[in-house]
Amino acid sequence: MGTELTRRNFLTGAVAAAGVVGCAPKGTASAPVADAPKTLVGQTPAWLGEAPEIAESDIVKTEETGLLIVGAGNGGIVAAATASDLGLDFIIVEKTGALAVTRGWYGAVNIPECAAAGKEVDTIRLNNTIRQSYCGKNDMRVVKVWIDESAEMHEYVKSIMESYGYAVNFDSDQGHGHGGVGIDMYVPPIQVNYMAREDCPEENKELDRNHIFEDYINKAGHEVVYNYDLAKLVQDDSGAVTGAIFDTPDGYVQVNAKNVLLTTGGYASNPDMLSSLNPLMTHCLTASDALPGNTGMGIKAGMWAGAMRDAEPMAMVFDRGAVVPGTKAGYTPESIEAGEPSFTSPSNGQFNPGSQPFLKVNTHGERFFNEDANYDWAPHAAACQPGGVYIEVWDANFAEDVERFHSLGCAGLTRLIVGMAGMDAMLQEWIDKGVVIKADTLEELADGLLLEGEYKENFLASVERYNELYDMGEDVDFGKEAYMLSSIRKAPYYGVTLGGIILSTGDGLRINTDMQVYNTDGQVIPGLYAAGDCSGSIFADGYYNLTHGMACGRTLTFARHAVRHIAGDLD
Repeated sequence: MGTELTRRNFLTGAVAAAGVVGCAPKGTASAPVADAPKTLVGQTPAWLGEAPEIAESDIVKTEETGLLIVGAGNGGIVAAATASDLGLDFIIVEKTGALAVTRGWYGAVNIPECAAAGKEVDTIRLNNTIRQSYCGKNDMRVVKVWIDESAEMHEYVKSIMESYGYAVNFDSDQGHGHGGVGIDMYVPPIQVNYMAREDCPEENKELDRNHIFEDYINKAGHEVVYNYDLAKLVQDDSGAVTGAIFDTPDGYVQVNAKNVLLTTGGYASNPDMLSSLNPLMTHCLTASDALPGNTGMGIKAGMWAGAMRDAEPMAMVFDRGAVVPGTKAGYTPESIEAGEPSFTSPSNGQFNPGSQPFLKVNTHGERFFNEDANYDWAPHAAACQPGGVYIEVWDANFAEDVERFHSLGCAGLTRLIVGMAGMDAMLQEWIDKGVVIKADTLEELADGLLLEGEYKENFLASVERYNELYDMGEDVDFGKEAYMLSSIRKAPYYGVTLGGIILSTGDGLRINTDMQVYNTDGQVIPGLYAAGDCSGSIFADGYYNLTHGMACGRTLTFARHAVRHIAGDLD
């Protein structure tokens, strides 16, 4: 983000409409840039701007390749390994000076480990559940590619991981099997990660999956080219993508390619895009765990080339953005004024117990929703509450309650940590930070949470009512399942103020079942592919929080599919 960003143009970007209709620029790098994409009402979104004009004389170097992979993260590095194995001529570039952080868990459907555990995924139900979750705004055909091909992807990834001394860890835990959110929701057993075996060579034990795959392609004679920041795509007179131009420490470099695969990530670290495309986030986030490089450049470059973008936003948000009492959600006015918008608590880390279904109230002390679903449900509900944050409360029975809740996915880490280190060890660092408030009475807890007057009375009444519901064994107010209710009667008492932590965005360039990018007329743009968070067609509005690992699983599956399609390796 440029240093010239001010409060005025940031706010202009925040209210600009999302671009869904575009005009594809024609010609080579030296040709004039065509009109920038327009919205349905004829305005170019402020966050999009126009493709830079880069004269041929400004290009210090030109390279040629068959396949250009833009972005060395979870998708890009698997694409590179696949291209290497298939003998393709390719170049993989990364905007930063290092590989993107590995998302360790991924979801794959009906893999051998699933069958060995006596489980099976109902693929028809899964696709329809995802469709229902996104109100039909996704493309079921594209989702089906992940469902049908993720097992093949898993076998490929596993073969390389095993050769480096790692074993698969399959998560077969489906809890009660119905989601625990008051209605029957599908919980498919799909999530895996990897653990170093006892015989894992010492030099491999500290490697994550992305670095293992980088070592794999290095040994095959390929290297990631770092500090190549995408400036724009290159197109011929027909509109086909024929390469890209990058801003590098040595100047502009043009890479001509028969095919370009964008694996550049989403836009969670671009305040202009996030505020404009997903304004709900500015009302409920207190922190970000997004990669700094996820600025939406691949999406913007694709739209400059005439690509269609998802019309609906999607952000992956965790309900773990713990902050000191009195903090509000959103970008701080001071950071906006300084031209570098940041959230109220950029570095506190994730407070994993925030995903537990304890009593949650707003900052007026009132319970306002059913707390039984984790991840983005709580921040979304809190977006229209005072300050965009909420308060979670529990008592000394924390460990027993967490065990009974039996939360799934990464929310289940709370249960694991408590079992290994104990409640006190888990909470003490947060108490020391002044984030978690510990008190001997509920009145003192309310004071520590900065609840005063009527709000304090509301809080005490909400706790009393919640205890009544627990005694009744039925949540007649919001319908939380009985086993997820808990009493708040045993001192000491605890409370924490929470908002959302954004991990990534998942709306991007619309793609077909071969990961080819559509233009705004729904036609394929020749030569252009996308996978991962810069691609779309999968999500809308939020993340189905019971398909654990699906987002990374589709990234790996689609990156591999795109390369295999280019190589003619698909059946």
